[in-house]
Amino acid sequence: MSEGDSVGESIHGKPSVVSAFFTRIGQIYQSWLDKSTPFYAVRWAATLLLTAVYMIRVYLLQGWYIVTYALGIYHLNLFIAFLSPKVDPSLLDEADEGPALPTKQNEEFRPFIRRLPEFKFWHSATKGIVIAMVCTFFEVFNVPVFWPILVMYFIMLFCITMKRQIKHMIKYRYLPFTHGKRTYKGKDETGKPFAS
Repeated sequence: MSEGDSVGESIHGKPSVVSAFFTRIGQIYQSWLDKSTPFYAVRWAATLLLTAVYMIRVYLLQGWYIVTYALGIYHLNLFIAFLSPKVDPSLLDEADEGPALPTKQNEEFRPFIRRLPEFKFWHSATKGIVIAMVCTFFEVFNVPVFWPILVMYFIMLFCITMKRQIKHMIKYRYLPFTHGKRTYKGKDETGKPFAS
């Protein structure tokens, strides 16, 4: 490949102004994402506020139900990935050496690792809402449909999907949430082990 053939470079091998601009915008965006990481409650509150604004917009415009339905399906898929373990225990064989969730009392404890981490779940959900909001500004996405059918179908799909996910959790004995789980802190001043 000769000099200047790569994408985003000028004839002399230096990055073009447009490439440098978008690289800088990407770096600023990533910096803001990195700074927002510890503030999960604020992040989710902003996403819920954005969702409320989107829903009010759809309600006032009386349209874009297909976009809303697609957004709901997308969020359902994200939620299922958030609830699922990174390595599906149903795909592992007994002879496989990969990580597995404990199924017996005497097995080694392995922490629950999500297929989709919380931050990526939030980021993807927020991007989906922003894209759906942008779609409401274009009439081409306003396909006329009878919206109660979409609501009924989404509720049915949600119930079936969650039933399957809950059965999977019960069968392989994992709980994707840490609330209510026993935590071990070590020993107190008397030297006796205790659990909170």
